[in-house]
Amino acid sequence: MSLSGKTLFITGASRGIGREIALRAARDGANIVIAAKSAEAHAKLPGTIHSVAAEVEAAGGQALALQLDVRDEAAVKIAMAKAAAHFGGIDAVINNAGAIKLVGVEKLEPKRYDLMFQINTRAVMVCSQAALPYLKESRGHILSLSPPLNLDPKWFANYGPYTTTKYGMSMLTLGMHEEFKKYGISVNSLWPQTVIATAAIEFEAGGMAVMKAARLPAIMADAAYAILSSGERSISGRLLIDEEILREQGQSEFEQYRYDPAGKLMTDLFVD
Repeated sequence: MSLSGKTLFITGASRGIGREIALRAARDGANIVIAAKSAEAHAKLPGTIHSVAAEVEAAGGQALALQLDVRDEAAVKIAMAKAAAHFGGIDAVINNAGAIKLVGVEKLEPKRYDLMFQINTRAVMVCSQAALPYLKESRGHILSLSPPLNLDPKWFANYGPYTTTKYGMSMLTLGMHEEFKKYGISVNSLWPQTVIATAAIEFEAGGMAVMKAARLPAIMADAAYAILSSGERSISGRLLIDEEILREQGQSEFEQYRYDPAGKLMTDLFVD
């Protein structure tokens, strides 16, 4: 199924995985709402809502750039209404915005935990709730970038606060899958098999050494496209891995996604 004419509301879409999902859908002629905080260029981090909007339109899609802080539920509700009015509805919400700090309980400042909880877990609820009236009409999709629920203690030992906020997203996926069944809305989570080359990795989780062991965001975009193209809740409720869903779609070649063709790939957090 093509995403032509479909409207995708993507949080944190000014760079990284969110931007890549936007551009992949734009090639089908989709309408993309780029909802992120970055309205002005950053010295270290390339990409703004406006630059991605231009890229979306160059790729064949229609774009609406909205500056948005997903912690502000009133602003989220207004942004959803603007998007629906502009494009005539909403077909999918991609909860891509995220915050990360790989620190344990002993050294993590509470305000940093608040930030991670608000941008990771709480924003999934806030954005999904605000989009619900429109998703009921479209029988659309909610996709959150969060991991499988792996309860091995090693994933809690050194950065339990971050883990709990990401697992909270996945638990909301499971809950909304059941809760929204009566509306025909599909709900999934998506997570990478390997580390993905993004600004979060470069500046918060290992730097260039880890980037060399990463895949490009394009693999997550292709996996998201496969999920968003599914119909009739056929895969709803699953906490999917990018490589897993692409293999189910018949893909067997993944070398083109390497950031460094000579690098040894590193499995991502929460994946055994």
